[in-house]
Amino acid sequence: MRISKIAKILEVEFVGKDIIVNSFANLEEGTSKQIAYIDHEKYLEKLKITNVGAVIVPKKFLEFVPKTSTALIDENPHLAMARISKYFAKDPFVNDGIGRDISLTASIDKSATICDYVKISKGVRIMAGAIIGAHVSIGKNSIIYPNAVIYDNSQIGENCIIHAGVCIGSDGYGYAPTSEGEHIKIYHFGTVILGNNVEIGANSAIDRGVFGATIIEDGTKIDNLVHIAHNCQIGQRCIMVAQSGLAGSTKLGRNVTMGGQSGCAGHLEVGDFATIAARGGVTKSIQGGQIYAGFPLMLHKDWLKSQVKMTRFFKN
Repeated sequence: MRISKIAKILEVEFVGKDIIVNSFANLEEGTSKQIAYIDHEKYLEKLKITNVGAVIVPKKFLEFVPKTSTALIDENPHLAMARISKYFAKDPFVNDGIGRDISLTASIDKSATICDYVKISKGVRIMAGAIIGAHVSIGKNSIIYPNAVIYDNSQIGENCIIHAGVCIGSDGYGYAPTSEGEHIKIYHFGTVILGNNVEIGANSAIDRGVFGATIIEDGTKIDNLVHIAHNCQIGQRCIMVAQSGLAGSTKLGRNVTMGGQSGCAGHLEVGDFATIAARGGVTKSIQGGQIYAGFPLMLHKDWLKSQVKMTRFFKN
C-alpha cells in the first residue's frame, strides 16, 4: 500500500515520501519496504537507527524519525497499527496444489491437507486429518499426529513430535482498545520456529510472532495443554508441564523447568536452569540456577517455610 492510502484510512498526516510498503515489521529488523510503529519512549534509540521505510509515531517523536523513513503522525500508534494490519494479512492455507517439495520417503495420510510451497523432508510421517499450511517446512523424521494444525510459514526441525490437536502458528491474543472500548484485532505476521528434537504434547498451542518469530530451541519438551504466546523464546532442553503457560515476549534460558499450571507474565526473562514449581507465578525476571515456588514467587525453600508458618497460625 502507498503511505498516502494508509494516511487516508487513518485520517492522519504523513511527513516524507509517498512510498509503497508491503508488510509490517519491528523497528530493529524492518527494511525500506516495511512499516513499523512506536508508542513508547523506551524504543526511541531503536527508532533513531531504524531502516524501515515508514513508521507510525506520535507527534512528540517526529523529530527522532530518520530522514530515510516516512512518518505517519498518529497519537495512538498501537491502535493505528491494528487498524491497518488487516490490509496486509494474506489469505491463509492457500491450497492450489503448487510448489510442494515432498520427499518420496515421507508418509502422508490421504486425509491430511498439504498446502502450497510446503517442504517435507525424508522420513516424515503426517497422520490423518493433519493440516500443513503454505510455506511450511518439516525436517527429517518428524511426526505429525492426527488433527494437528501447522499454520503458514512455520518451521519444524528434525526429529520433532507434534501430538494430536496441537496448533502451531495461530495469531496470538492481540487487540488494541479504542476510546469506546472496542477491541481491534492485530493481525500477526510472524512465524513459529521449532528446533530439532522438540516434542509438543496434545492440544497445546504455540502462537506466531506479531512481527518476527516465536522460537523453541533444540531438545525442548512440552506437555499437553500448554500455551506459548507470541514472540516467546524458549531455550534448549526446557521442560514445560501440563497447563503451564507463557505470556507474550517472555524468554526462557536453557534447561528451564516449569511445573504444572505455572506461568510467566509477559516481557520477562527466566535464567538458565531455573525451576518453577507447580502453580508458581513469575511476575518479574528471575535468575537461573534456583528453584522457585508460590505466588508471589519466592525461593522454594522460603515458600516451604511460609507454608509451615501458615499451618501453625491456622492451628492456633
